[in-house]
Amino acid sequence: MTEAQFYLSAFGDEIADDLGEQLALLRQLAVGHLELRGVWGKNVLHLTDEEVARLKQECDQQQIGISSIGSPIGKSPLADPIDREVANLHRICQIAEALGTRRIRVFSFYPDDTSTNTHYDQYVEDVVARLARLTEVAAAEGMELLLENEKGIVGDTVARCHALLKGVNSPHLRFVWDPANFVQVGEERVTERGWPLLGDYVAHVHVKDAVLGDGGVRAAGEGDGQVDLLLEKLRDSGYRGFLGLEPHLAIAGHSSGFSGVSGMTYAVETLRRLMERLGCPEVKPDWAVS
Repeated sequence: MTEAQFYLSAFGDEIADDLGEQLALLRQLAVGHLELRGVWGKNVLHLTDEEVARLKQECDQQQIGISSIGSPIGKSPLADPIDREVANLHRICQIAEALGTRRIRVFSFYPDDTSTNTHYDQYVEDVVARLARLTEVAAAEGMELLLENEKGIVGDTVARCHALLKGVNSPHLRFVWDPANFVQVGEERVTERGWPLLGDYVAHVHVKDAVLGDGGVRAAGEGDGQVDLLLEKLRDSGYRGFLGLEPHLAIAGHSSGFSGVSGMTYAVETLRRLMERLGCPEVKPDWAVS
């Protein structure tokens, strides 16, 4: 079996709005990759070509890579025209190409009524069709879409995420596992139950935890997301990929979160202690290796 290799990345907008501050902390923490969702007060989708070029230049100067694009695609009403999201994806693909990454995070759309998820199964077929169209665009552009589980959208539970991934059935649509988001929709023993269905699709992980009682967000291993078991499963399967820190330790918002310098530092240190205990080998950037 291939030996597992774990690379750390982090959502920079969880640290600060300014790119320089984001990169400075990543360097300090020896985290070699940025997960790009927002910078300079803008979502990644709305960056201009000039801003993308500036971002690339600053990241190259600091020797920080881009692990993936944390796009908002699919975090939109199911009733909206799909052509709008197709156009957005084309733009995100341009940005990803310019920044040297092939991975783009996407979601699975909001139903009209999000007050309860008891009726979400009826939307699975429609969402499969939408994701299939987006996946065709990604495949043509040489990109890989990463479907994230999220509360309030159709792909919120283990069962529905599996139905969506199986329905599209494409190597250009993989899964990004978010333990906290599963917990916040009431999924108990989520890794134990979810790995048999989703393990083969996992290509990326977002690291945050949460408690079942009130959905409060915690650092890795401090909640009910079975993050330790998830890391063990990844280790034993020979996973070679990113653990993207998205701690939400100060603010857990609808479209983003915030942890600040102290929160991100704590999240990274907590994850590393857990990885060390479980024997999950981290590959650090060359500039951080003495």
